Amino acid sequence: MTLTAENFRSYFRSGGKAVNGWCGIPSTVTAEAMARAGFDMVTVDMQHGLVDFQVTLEMLQVMAVSPAPKIVRIPWNEPGIAMKVLDAGATGIICPMINTADEARALVQATRYAPLGARSFGPLRVGSLYPNYVERANELVQVFAMIETAEALENRDAIMAVEGLSGVYVGPSDLGLSMGYPPTLMPEEPAVLAAIADILASARKAGLTAGIHCGSATRVHEVLGQGFDFGSLSSDLGLFAEALTTGLEVAREGSHAKSVKASSSGSY
Repeated sequence: MTLTAENFRSYFRSGGKAVNGWCGIPSTVTAEAMARAGFDMVTVDMQHGLVDFQVTLEMLQVMAVSPAPKIVRIPWNEPGIAMKVLDAGATGIICPMINTADEARALVQATRYAPLGARSFGPLRVGSLYPNYVERANELVQVFAMIETAEALENRDAIMAVEGLSGVYVGPSDLGLSMGYPPTLMPEEPAVLAAIADILASARKAGLTAGIHCGSATRVHEVLGQGFDFGSLSSDLGLFAEALTTGLEVAREGSHAKSVKASSSGSY
């Protein structure tokens, strides 16, 4: 089954797993390439990515080449930008630094239409993408609270009990940092790994979708095996930089090897 915005909840409830493509480069070219690459989901990062609203809109437009759900990580828990990216065509929101149930309720208020929330009506672009959008929006739109601090870890059950949340998303770097450890997307500290496991267990208990950011493909595979519904594979810039480094190393090593072989045989 292909994951789409329409079957998002049933896909994961039936045991589906997903790899999320993470886009922080402000470019329609790279956004389209990420969408065409075959990721199950794609996310535009307005928090730590180099992306403003206008570019986010353009990236969402070119990502239409893929049926994958289009998610946006907004810069902060601020209703204006949350409503704008949903009106622009995003079918999901990831919100950073949700530390309390009250903050989670504020996020729901901004992203759900009444009576569940207080999202203002005006689906300028997204309404043309999905027939009967307003009637379907509370089912189509996925709302993820980031659990990424020691405070949020302590309050996780109260956060996850907030009606209207679709799921939680773990930020390992900030989580580790708030617990007194170096930030990393490849955590090895037992206390951080235990915290991540606790968040996942709480999400399972609450019946919520659980995602996590990962620093490598191996880590994505690992967390999916542990029970996470989806894992984000690094970022477009991270993958690009990794490919550049690897390609350059191979090119230089290959050139060196040929040079040594030619020299030893007397050829130039």
